[in-house]
Amino acid sequence: MDAFHFDSVTKKYPGFEFSIQDLSLPCGTVMGLVGENGAGKTTLVKLLMHMVNPDSGRIEVFGNDDPTTFQTAKQRIGFVLDEANFPDSINCFQVDTIMGYCYHNWDSKVFLAYLERFALPKGKMFKQFSRGMKMKLALAVALSHDAELLVLDEPTGGLDPIVRGEILEIINDYTRDERHSVLISSHIISDLEKICDYVTFLHEGSVLFSQDKETLLDSYALVRCSGECKKELEPSSMLYVRSLPYFEEILMKSELVPSFLKSERVGIEQIMVMMAKGREQKCMHCL
Repeated sequence: MDAFHFDSVTKKYPGFEFSIQDLSLPCGTVMGLVGENGAGKTTLVKLLMHMVNPDSGRIEVFGNDDPTTFQTAKQRIGFVLDEANFPDSINCFQVDTIMGYCYHNWDSKVFLAYLERFALPKGKMFKQFSRGMKMKLALAVALSHDAELLVLDEPTGGLDPIVRGEILEIINDYTRDERHSVLISSHIISDLEKICDYVTFLHEGSVLFSQDKETLLDSYALVRCSGECKKELEPSSMLYVRSLPYFEEILMKSELVPSFLKSERVGIEQIMVMMAKGREQKCMHCL
């Protein structure tokens, strides 16, 4: 079973259209959601969490697409926004009490253990917390009610490397249970490379790719060649071309690289940037 599945989902805003034909997160896996600002990452998260309604299509969560029963499914989801949001005047003890009313499986012992692990002051008011402390508190809440799916929207954004490392370690610990799945959006690709099984790249409201991480890294290659050499390549095989003073860099599908060319493995961030620019190049050629 999938933790979630998007089927022909669309959502229109003034000047922006979000459209996903088919996207799934298999249970027990971690998906990294990447894309430039305004690509649709937050829209996807809000649609998944029923914070906004789609204009068309179906969204299944744990195999169920009935929006009237989503509150039941929500009990099984831990959710962390990019800006943790609790009332300024409450402390961690009060958060514990409030969450006990919100979640059927709320476990105070687990929550207090996370507070200790994160070294969070239990009596300090939320407004006195740093950004890193706020994110740790939000993550502690998300992990303290036996959630089977974590939905994390930029949980490491704006944090120092030490705090980011702590949060990634917690996520790694969580995924050791094969029932647990994670959707995590981030601009910090190096963080995602450490923990993700799948990578989904959103660009201008659409999915450019969604693949197993290792398959993705094996699927693309960078070649360098002169203008004469480039003439030997099929135009359709070149996903992106960058002209440099003495040669050209070309992103290609690995299986389409001819034997007379040497190729280099490319990282996720390189693939993202080059594919986005490659689409822009094709659009310009169509004008």
